[in-house]
This record gives sequence, C-alpha cells and structure tokens, in this order.
Amino acid sequence: MRRSPRRALGSALRWLGVKVCRRSALLLVLVWLASWLFLNGLVFVHRNMFSDFCTDDKSKEILRRVCDEYQQGVLSGDLCDDLCVAGRVEYKRCLYYENGKKVMAASWRGVPVVLKSKLENFSSYEALALLEYQDGAGGTGEEELSPLDVVFYATLEIKNSLGLETGTNLTLPRLWGQKLKESERTYSRAELASLWALLQQEEYIFLRVLQDLTHHVAKILGSCGHFYAVEFLAAGHAWDQQIFSLEELSLSASPSPGSGRDEMFTAGDMVPRVALSFLEMVEHFENDFSHRLHLCDIKPENFAIRKDLTVVAIDVDMAFFEPKMRDILEQNCTSDNDCNFFDCISKCDRTKNRCGPKRQNSNLQVICEKIFRPWFSPTLLGAKAGLPLQVALQRAVQECAEIGEGRRAVRQRLRALLVELAQEDSGNQAEGQEHKMGRVHTALNF
Repeated sequence: MRRSPRRALGSALRWLGVKVCRRSALLLVLVWLASWLFLNGLVFVHRNMFSDFCTDDKSKEILRRVCDEYQQGVLSGDLCDDLCVAGRVEYKRCLYYENGKKVMAASWRGVPVVLKSKLENFSSYEALALLEYQDGAGGTGEEELSPLDVVFYATLEIKNSLGLETGTNLTLPRLWGQKLKESERTYSRAELASLWALLQQEEYIFLRVLQDLTHHVAKILGSCGHFYAVEFLAAGHAWDQQIFSLEELSLSASPSPGSGRDEMFTAGDMVPRVALSFLEMVEHFENDFSHRLHLCDIKPENFAIRKDLTVVAIDVDMAFFEPKMRDILEQNCTSDNDCNFFDCISKCDRTKNRCGPKRQNSNLQVICEKIFRPWFSPTLLGAKAGLPLQVALQRAVQECAEIGEGRRAVRQRLRALLVELAQEDSGNQAEGQEHKMGRVHTALNF
C-alpha cells in the first residue's frame, strides 16, 4: 500500500523531533557536567591559591593559637612569655606564606625581628617518639629526659636533617650538644616538644648550627613552640639593579661592630664592599665546615646585609652539605638537563643513564652570574663603564661565571679588583669582620 506524501512527511518530522530532543538532552547533560567540573576546578584553584594568601588577620590568629597552646602547657620557648603575657612582642605585618611556611615581621622589645615556621600549626609536626612511648607505657607525662638523652636525640635529628652520617667526624652537633650538657638540668615535656618541632625545620637547624661558626647567616634570637625569631635585615630585591637599598639598610636592627655608631656608606661604597663580603661568604661555606655547603637557590631575595655591609644568608631552605648534595644530584637521566637541581648542576653519564654525584658549577659561579653581572654591567655603570678598572672587573665577572678550571685564580683576581675599586671609591679597604650578638639563643635556652 502506498503511503501519502503528507503522512510520510509527518513521520519524518516526528522522528526528527525525537532525535532533536535526545540531542538536546545529551547536550544539556554535557553542559552541566562541564560546568560542574569547571566550578570544582575553580574551587580547587581558589583553595590552593588563597590558602597561603598572606594576611594580617590570619597571621594574628596563628600567633593567638600559639599563645593558647603556651597557656595550656603544650609548648614553650624563651620568646613565649614576651609574646603571650608581657606584650613585649609587637606584630607588624605579614611578609609571605609559601608552601605552608609562615613568615611575619614583628618587634621584640623594640628590636625588629622576623618570625618563621615551616608549618602553620604546632600539631602538624611529628611528636618526639620517646614522649609517645612514655604515654603508651602508662607514664604520667611528668617524666623528664636527662641532658644526655636530649643530646642523643637532637644530634641524630640534626645529622639526619643535614644529610650527614652518624659516624661522620662532624663538629657541628657536638658544638650544640656540649651546651646542652653544660646546662646540667632536665627539660619539661613542653620544652622537648618545642625543640622537636624546631628540629624538623631544616632552615632552623642550618641557622642555629652555623651561627656559631660564621657571621654570614641570620642569627636566631629566640623561639616559641614551632616559631623562631631571626634578626631583621635589609633583604635584596630582584627588581632593583642595586639589589640592596641604603634606605632599607637604615631600618636594620643589626649594629656595626666597634664604636657603637653606624658607619655611613654611599651607593658607590656599597657595591664593592658587599661584593667582597659575598666572596668571603663563599670562602666560609666552602672551607670552614666539615663538608662543603652548597647553595642551590641563589637570588637577591635570599640574602641580606647588615649595617656594616656584611652579606647574610637569610633563606637556606635549598642549602645542602656535600653528602646530601651528592644524593640529590645522583638521579636517573637521559641528558644533562635532567641533572640540573635549581642552581646546582651535574652531568649525565649516558653510559649509565645516571647523573654524576659531583656538582659541576660552584656557589661563586652562580653569584657572579646572577648578582655580580647586573651590578657591574655597562647599563648600571653608565659613564664609568669604559674606565680601565671597570672593564677589567667586567671581564673578571664574566670569567668567574663560566664553568671551568682555575677558579681560585679567578677568585683572587676578582677580589683584588674589588679591593682596588673600594679603595678608589671610599679610600678604605673593605675587610671582613666578626660579628657578635648581644644575646645568643640556644634551642633549649628557654
């Protein structure tokens, strides 16, 4: 039987209508799913971006929680009473949050300081195993560990954090441990818990241990629980060709050693003197410890200067002694690019597909590349760029930045040129000096 054209057309339209409805429904489902994914992505990004967003309200709340735990006897420290009871610590501003790390500016008894902690909460740090064992064994929580117990556990944690073997002939933990032994007293649970939280922060360990051996690291002045206070210094700026500001230097709390009065410097004095202090710092880090100290994140923001223009490392999260540096570099590879760990680079052995454990460049080479080159560039020097001494200095900096042999000769030539430039600019040769703090903090000097 033959169907009429009108009936056939109606059937076709109904079929198309059903298909269009199905497509519309499918499209709506896809749009809803895409919107849901997009909104959840925004929430995830927002949480990750702004969870570490630095605000004064959040910083004050963090310090309030620290004080609450101090009042409850959970944590302790030589900074706690002034922070939480006497009101001698005045919060100034939030400096930055980064990967959980909290850094704030404050004033302690009128002295500018920086408060730091790797993690926000005291409870986020791993508890001392021996204290947990005492609890599990039915202890009352009032037992106290002897100084020898503290030295033993602290030494193991320090060596583990620094990447050093227990059998290494290392003087650093012994230097610290001797002070604990000499105190001849036991320590409370809050003190030990606070010490253990501090020992889980690599930067704290580096600064605390090295400040007894070199004046080129920031001084730790005190602590409260997991937060520790370091001296406030004029940090460098990547956006400033001069890197360090004379205006900000005047705000630094660090006094010049000697007569008690601050020596005045001009911009011309500052550059060669600070450069000489960088060279002195490199010498210290390479020769004055049991193992060479490698700086793998060299940038202006990670250094500061005291009022006498001494260079100070203020962020050592990416600093490693030789044994740990070798472990970090010795990884699988297919090319030399796989062997670059920030500013510390190695070479790929393609026969083994393994990076060599020995670092190929040096601290000084990276400093010459990232800091000295901008300082002594023709753009910054202007009319002085063509002077014989400046030309020789630019060549020495270029040679210093290149990887190769004869590094000591290059360093000596660079130092001689900088000394000559300092004498030419100010008439006084820049010399490294030892610095002494009026108050020395120890982890258990609470």
